[in-house]
Amino acid sequence: MRSLIHFVHTSLDGRIQGPRGEFDWPEMGPELSAYSLVLHEELDTLLYGRRVWEMMAAHWPTADRVSDHPHDRAYAPVWRETDKVVVSRTLERVDVERTTLITQDVPNAISALKQRPGKDIVLMGGAGLAGSLAAAGLVDELRIVVHPVVLGGPHAVLPAGDVRLGFDLVDSRVLDGRSVLSTYRASAAPA
Repeated sequence: MRSLIHFVHTSLDGRIQGPRGEFDWPEMGPELSAYSLVLHEELDTLLYGRRVWEMMAAHWPTADRVSDHPHDRAYAPVWRETDKVVVSRTLERVDVERTTLITQDVPNAISALKQRPGKDIVLMGGAGLAGSLAAAGLVDELRIVVHPVVLGGPHAVLPAGDVRLGFDLVDSRVLDGRSVLSTYRASAAPA
């Protein structure tokens, strides 16, 4: 069965965006940028909630043509060629090629997606979706990049409600001399 990996950038205070929804603080240095391309070798499907999807769909389809940033130029073509799944109760359609929309029965739809043959599925950001999928036992791994910034703001990394979840640390490393990437796998028993 394919694994569902939640990949997320966070601040030192465990927030995934600033108090006004800002996502201008992660620094994509050469090592972190290279890691995102290595991560792509493990997956064949990107999973998004609506808010993150709207941010990604506004940027990545043309990022390599309008940006001089090396990460944008390297990642945009890879993003366009990857299958994408968007979970939303409010969107009626998605207009980006290679994208499917899930609007209802999300846990069963994601469980079915995990059962299909293929590489891993990576959920990019999206605290609400990540929390509900983790609470349903569908998140197999967390890959969390902690950036040296304190943001405040309302959105925690993995809000799973009243469900207690256990994870085991399997790797941790410093990227670009400033961010820490930690990888955790779901454990059999909650902590």
